[in-house]
Amino acid sequence: KKLSQCAILNANYLQEKLKGTYTLPYDFRCMHEFVLSAKKQKDECGVTAKDIDKALIDFGIHPPTTYFPLIVDEALMIEPTETENLETLNNFVDVMLEIDRLAHENPEILHNMPLNTPVGRPDETTAARKPVLKYRFED
Repeated sequence: KKLSQCAILNANYLQEKLKGTYTLPYDFRCMHEFVLSAKKQKDECGVTAKDIDKALIDFGIHPPTTYFPLIVDEALMIEPTETENLETLNNFVDVMLEIDRLAHENPEILHNMPLNTPVGRPDETTAARKPVLKYRFED
């Protein structure tokens, strides 16, 4: 029960901190997850939820589910775990605010992220249409 309460508190804390910067399509208390929309960032700066998703990787944060639910434009489903402490929650808020700042000041950098990974942005369309589901190792 305590862990469930922590998950709910964590999600509501993040929602409250981010709702002024990102669009909150459902403005009510959430349970363990909530949805933000990057529609404002897309309309104002051309930065999409996918750009934000990829930028989070460069900041060392596992990206959230994007484009779900389908009825929310530029959806980012944020689901902090029950074990996150205040420091990591605040770090996430700071990173999301920094990404919004970059969106307004230098959107092109966000279109190219992640920059610090061995592979940047794979061709997801080709990967979906022509998946390689096995790998042959050389002997």
